[in-house]
Amino acid sequence: GSGTTARSVIDGLQADVVTLALASDIDEIAAKAKLLPANWQSRLPDNSTPYTSTIVFLVRKGNPWKIKDWDDLIKPGVEVITPNPKTSGGARWNYLAAWAWAQKNGRNPQGFVEELFKHVPVLDTGARGSTTTFVQRGIGDVLLSWENEAHLAIEELGPGKVDIVYPSLSILAEPPVALVDKVVARKKTRTIAEGYLNFLYSPLAQDLIGKNHYRPRNPDAAAKWARKFPKIPLVTIDEAFGGWKKAQAQHFGDGGVFDRIYKPR
Repeated sequence: GSGTTARSVIDGLQADVVTLALASDIDEIAAKAKLLPANWQSRLPDNSTPYTSTIVFLVRKGNPWKIKDWDDLIKPGVEVITPNPKTSGGARWNYLAAWAWAQKNGRNPQGFVEELFKHVPVLDTGARGSTTTFVQRGIGDVLLSWENEAHLAIEELGPGKVDIVYPSLSILAEPPVALVDKVVARKKTRTIAEGYLNFLYSPLAQDLIGKNHYRPRNPDAAAKWARKFPKIPLVTIDEAFGGWKKAQAQHFGDGGVFDRIYKPR
């Protein structure tokens, strides 16, 4: 997961560039290891997020539980697959999307998310592990998934095995990228690393981003691939949670909301 990768970089993994699920994980690298400046996110367009995604539901063929929205996930008997928010950036987006839906729909968000995690039989460490649990091991009725991971699962299994369900509301997931200054200085790879990061914003890269199921920032690429990306209301981390720094401390830090509500099955 994103958090595990960030810790590996902090502990000495020689990454020239990091591409993580959360800005807060790169903030941790800046704060704890001093490998890049605190203002890293201002150095590239769109807060250093060259593409976006969102959180969707992946269900079994034919959607046997008739899952349509977040409240369907807490029906008696439904098993939900999502990774551990303590280790996975994708899991934190899942958690916050569920919280935001509850808040927007007059539900007690903490109570709703607590009930949701009672339906989670296993917490993998990362989004890819949860996809494997759902797709290959056949565990669970619905997978909370990055939109791109859901499309990859369909490609892997072939059409007709699983279906994507878009809830009535989700969250704008913005996975950022950053140059790791002290590593590129040591390795003398700054020019190549900066070239790669700038390439991500080019028309060619933005087209490849859309092809690979992320939502491009470039308007032309976004229009070309728009049929893959239904328009649904998306809250942002800043408007709904006051930014990642606040959300991380309140929900996922030691003694935070998740620690208080989650009880392993």
